[in-house]
Amino acid sequence: MNAGIIGIGRYLPEKVVTNADLEKIVDTSDEWIRTRTGIEERRIADDSIDTSDMAYESALKALENAGIEAEDLDLILVATVTPDHPFPSVACMLQERLKASKAAAMDISAACAGFMYGIITAKQFIETGTYKHVLVVGVEKLSKVTDWNDRNTAVLFGDGAGAAVIGPVSDGRGILSFELGADGTGAKHLYQDEYIIMNGREVFKFAVRQMGESCINVLDKAGLSKEDVDFLIPHQANIRIMEASRQRLELPVEKMSKTVDKYGNTSASSIPIALVEELEAGKIKDDDLLVMVGFGGGLTWGAIAMRWGR
Repeated sequence: MNAGIIGIGRYLPEKVVTNADLEKIVDTSDEWIRTRTGIEERRIADDSIDTSDMAYESALKALENAGIEAEDLDLILVATVTPDHPFPSVACMLQERLKASKAAAMDISAACAGFMYGIITAKQFIETGTYKHVLVVGVEKLSKVTDWNDRNTAVLFGDGAGAAVIGPVSDGRGILSFELGADGTGAKHLYQDEYIIMNGREVFKFAVRQMGESCINVLDKAGLSKEDVDFLIPHQANIRIMEASRQRLELPVEKMSKTVDKYGNTSASSIPIALVEELEAGKIKDDDLLVMVGFGGGLTWGAIAMRWGR
């Protein structure tokens, strides 16, 4: 039995914060931000919207897209590092709000790689036949842990949510291979104290190396080559890191998702948000081979080779 994505949805806050807006509150410029990160604007949730609210909105859309009810869910996994509270988990709050009464629920903390960790965790439950439907949500309200006076981090992050229903798919489709990894020796380079603290140079070097390697590794595990890839969906952290992965796969520009310019780095939600964007734009079709790859604090990383379709 193959596990794959059978429904997907996203939520983005209405408020847009442009680079010009940030120029007014921190010592930076639109040109500096765009050339170094590729970001032009980001979405910021207001005080009335917390992480669980965004998770809920994206989950409703994913369930509708999958054609199932919340009561059909067996497990809810929420990847986030910005929960409403230390506990209860966002997943438990979401379970109650969805009225998914038979679903187990827990959060996953793997920073920007969290959605990858969630998808692969869900895969195990589906392919063993233990569960039939698992909801995986990547959601972050990074604005509440961003120091808006720190020009190194204030320009990078945005808020949002993306959700996917994982379930059985037809032979030859779904998750073909994966890689998960961690390197705790790099924890000091990206962490949260009161706010997000990042050694940008070290994180950049790690991400450029690891994202490219992981893309190649999942293709090798699936018995596929770079020429087989139809579309790349990298974690939307920095256009230069994303470009390094695209070039490693020797893909043309039009075969890589790019939403970082509009939404910034939304951590665990960036890959599902980008996936919805490309599906709505008609860039992904049934039986396309997708590579998804992310990295985050921990340091953590994860990649998936997936044949799209139900």
